[in-house]
Amino acid sequence: MRILVFGSLNIDKVYALSDFVRPGETVAARKMDEFCGGKGFNQAIALRRAGNEVHFAGAVGADGQMLLNTLDKNGICRDLVQVKDGATGHAIIQVDDKGGNCIIILAGTNGKITPEDAKNALSGFGEGDLLVVQNEISSMPDILRLAKGQGMTVAFNPSPFNEKVALCDIAMVDYLLINETEGQAMTGCGEKDAILDALRQKYPALNVVLTLGGDGSVYQAAGGERTPCGIYRTKAVDTTAAGDTFTGYFLGEILSGAAPANALKLAAVAAGISVSRAGAEPSIPTREEVLEALKTAQV
Repeated sequence: MRILVFGSLNIDKVYALSDFVRPGETVAARKMDEFCGGKGFNQAIALRRAGNEVHFAGAVGADGQMLLNTLDKNGICRDLVQVKDGATGHAIIQVDDKGGNCIIILAGTNGKITPEDAKNALSGFGEGDLLVVQNEISSMPDILRLAKGQGMTVAFNPSPFNEKVALCDIAMVDYLLINETEGQAMTGCGEKDAILDALRQKYPALNVVLTLGGDGSVYQAAGGERTPCGIYRTKAVDTTAAGDTFTGYFLGEILSGAAPANALKLAAVAAGISVSRAGAEPSIPTREEVLEALKTAQV
């Protein structure tokens, strides 16, 4: 199985504050750090550090060399990353004293992916390969349709959730990874079992991972069987890459044949380690770190 992450590449500017900025307020940040980020980038790093071979497709501007260097450093194949005119996508991230975050995203070159780009990037992949996508690049409906038409297994994390998700055909998706807010937006249901029931009724062949914040997560297989999992508790420093870390580790495990309970537990421990560290890419742990923590983890 080859893994292609077709997703966003961002430069994250992270500001440390006591509390999030309120309307009309001007505050002084304690510090600003610059990291590589983007949901596609973060999930690719997580998949790679979980021990998988990873290919990446996307776009940066002339200012995106830091991202390309970091993909290289992590051993991710970036032959399908284009350099386009304009600025690389970037995010302005506020991180408060409790480790929470607020994020503003500018699409930049992430919004310049064309249907032709999608066709070219996917042309070398097919049956037995995995496509991992999010909702931070353009031409998502085309990417899903083309990948499914070529027999790829498709994993979709529709985040950040917005009106563009409605243009995507979820019937083209094999694995849907969502949080409670996204699940409610997709189904109109507010409770986890109701969300999963609604998705199963509408998409009976869909495998769903529903993350529940401090209440853990639950996996619903296409057959309807549900597997719950708790969280790995650590001191929260920065939650920016927690969901992407969870996604990468879970997909790598479940598609390698691991039981859902084991895949969820490994992903929960990886996400918990990520939360305890600053930044997006720097916070994502290696497989060795996760396996060591798993020996004594209470999840």
